[in-house]
Amino acid sequence: MIKESINFKEAGKFEETRFEKIHNVIFDSSQEASVLVAQEIANIIQRKEELNEPCVLGLATGSSPVKVYEELVRLHKEEGLSFANVVTFNLDEYYPMDKNNIQSYYHFMHEHLFNHVDIDRQNINIPDGRVSSEDLQQYCIDYEMKIKAYGGLDFQLLGIGRTGHIGFNEPGSHVNSATRSITLDHLTRIDAASSFLGIDNVPRKAITMGIGTVKNAKRIVLLGWGISKAEIIKKTIEGEISSRVPATYLQQHNNTTFVLDTEASSELTRVKTPWLVKSVIWTEELKLKAVAWLSELTKKPFLKLTDKDYNDNGMSSLLTEEGTAYDLNIKMFNKMQQTITGWPGGKPNADDTYRPERATPERKRIIIFSPHPDDDVISMGGTFDRLVEQGHDVHIAYQTSGNIAVSNEEALKFAEISKALNTNSMESENIINFLKSKKANDIDSLEVRKLKGLIRRSESVAATRYLGVPDSNVNFLDLPFYETGTVKKNNLGEADIQIMCDIIERIKPHQIYAAGDLADPHGTHKVCLDSLFEALKRVKHNSYMDDCWVWLYRGAWHEWESYQIEMAVPMSPDQVLKKRHAIFYHQSQKDGVMFQGDDSREFWVRVEDRNRLTAEKYHALGLADYSAIEAFKRYYF
Repeated sequence: MIKESINFKEAGKFEETRFEKIHNVIFDSSQEASVLVAQEIANIIQRKEELNEPCVLGLATGSSPVKVYEELVRLHKEEGLSFANVVTFNLDEYYPMDKNNIQSYYHFMHEHLFNHVDIDRQNINIPDGRVSSEDLQQYCIDYEMKIKAYGGLDFQLLGIGRTGHIGFNEPGSHVNSATRSITLDHLTRIDAASSFLGIDNVPRKAITMGIGTVKNAKRIVLLGWGISKAEIIKKTIEGEISSRVPATYLQQHNNTTFVLDTEASSELTRVKTPWLVKSVIWTEELKLKAVAWLSELTKKPFLKLTDKDYNDNGMSSLLTEEGTAYDLNIKMFNKMQQTITGWPGGKPNADDTYRPERATPERKRIIIFSPHPDDDVISMGGTFDRLVEQGHDVHIAYQTSGNIAVSNEEALKFAEISKALNTNSMESENIINFLKSKKANDIDSLEVRKLKGLIRRSESVAATRYLGVPDSNVNFLDLPFYETGTVKKNNLGEADIQIMCDIIERIKPHQIYAAGDLADPHGTHKVCLDSLFEALKRVKHNSYMDDCWVWLYRGAWHEWESYQIEMAVPMSPDQVLKKRHAIFYHQSQKDGVMFQGDDSREFWVRVEDRNRLTAEKYHALGLADYSAIEAFKRYYF
C-alpha cells in the first residue's frame, strides 16, 4: 500500500499548513515521489478489480508523469499488475494534431504506457486532434458524456503549467467548464517550444477536459517538479481562488494532494521561511537563510539590522538563541564575506581556514563538466578563466554533442561550404539533399547529426583555445542517452555512467565543476548531473577521491540564492568582457537560439545580467561592490 504520508489530510488542521489551502507532501526527488504515486494508482486498480468494477483513470502528459508511467510499466511486467479493468481518459491534446505525429499526446501515451501494459485498446480515450472544426463541439460533448457514463473519474493525475493551467485550462477558465477547445496561452506555447523545435511549430489551440470535469474526480494528485514550478505552486496552494490561476480551483476539492520535489516546494512559506510558521531548530544554514531574507525584506545590509527588525518579523527566537542583533549580524556578515574569493582553485601559501577552497595542492587537476558545448563559458566563464590563468591543469568534459540545438539552416550552410571545397563529397551532397527536403517530423539522419555535432565541437575548441586550454585537455564524451536525434532523450544508462567514471579515473581530479541547474527546460542538465552523481558513487572509494571537491554552478536560467552560495568568484569589467567573447565563439547558438525558453535575451546578455545581479545582492547585504560574481555551491558525496 502507498505510504501514509501521501494520504489526504484536511487543510488547516496542522500548524505547519496554516498558510496552505491544499494538502501537499514534499519529497527529496521526483523519482521517489513518482514511485509512491504509481503505487497509489496500482492500489486503486487492484481494489476496483476485486470489486469487479472498471477503474477509470484520468491521465496527464508532459515530463511530470513520465516516471509514474515507468513505474506502472514495471509493476505490470515484474509484479503482475493488470490493466485489463482500466479505462483511461486523457486530459488534452493539441489541435489540430495527427495522432501519428511524434508530438501528439496519443503518441506520448502509447510510447510511455499503453504499448507496455495489457490495457484493452477500446478502453483508451484520448482527445482526437483530427476532428473537423464543424464536428469539434459535438465531439467534446460526447467525450464529456462518455466520462459521465463510466461514473466519473476514480483518479485524476495532473501536472501544472507555469500559467497555473491544469490540462489546458488556461487563465480565464471557468470553474464549471467542461471538455472543450481552447486557445493556448503564449507562455504555455513557449514552454512547449523546445519539443516542437521552435515556437512557430507549436499549435495555437488544444482540446482539454474542463475544470469541472477534473474536479468531479474522486481523487486528484498533482505532480510538481523543479524550481521553475515553485512560484506557481505557491500561488496555487497559498493564494486566493482565481480564474487567473485555474489550479487554485483545486482548493475546493476535498481529496487533492500536491506531490512536490524539494525545488518545486521552495517558495512555500513553511519551506522558504519556516520560522514564520512554527518553532524551528536554528541550524547554521537556517540562520544565514533567515538573516539574508530579513536583509532583503528590510532593504538593510546585515550590519544595520536591529533587534526590532528581528522581533517585528517573527525571528525573536533567533535573537534569544544568539544574544543580540549586533553579535548575530557580525557572525552572518563574516560567513558571507568568507565565500568571496578571487582564487577558485585555492590561494597558494595562504591561510585557508576561512577560504572556500584549500591552498594545497597549489596546482590542481580540475574537470569542468559541461552538459552542452557552451555551458562551461556561459555559466562559469570567468571562473574558468581564473583557473587557467592561475596555473591549474584544467580539463573540459562536454557531456553531450548538443547537435539537436543546431538549426537546419546552420547545418546547411556548413554542408554547402564542405561541398564547395570538395566537389566529390557524396556525404555533403546527401546532407544537403536531406536538409532541403526535410519535413517537420523527420528525425535527422546520422550524417546530419554528425555534422551538427562537429559544428558544436569546433565552436567549443575555439572558445577553450581562447581561454588558454590545450586541445589535449578538451574531451567530448557524447553520452549515449542524448544521441536520439530528437528532443526526447533516452534514460540514463550504464554506458553513460561508465564514460563518466572513466574520465574521472583518468584525470584523478582535485576539483570537479558541474551544472547543478535543474531548471533546464529540456532536462539534459538534470540527466548529466545524475550521471555525475552515479559515477561519484562508484569512484568515491578510490584513494584519489579523498582530496576531490565538487562545486556546482547553475546555468542561464537561475542562480543560487545568496544563502546557498559557498564560493563567490568576483569578476572585473575586463573579465566580464572576456567571458562574453568566449560565449561568442559558440556562433550557432547566437541570434535565435532554438531553446530560448521564455527569455528573449541571448544567453550572453541574460548571464551577464545574472552575474551583475548576484554582485548587487552581495553589495546590498553590506559586502564589497563588484561588477559581477559567479556563484557555486559545494556538493558532498
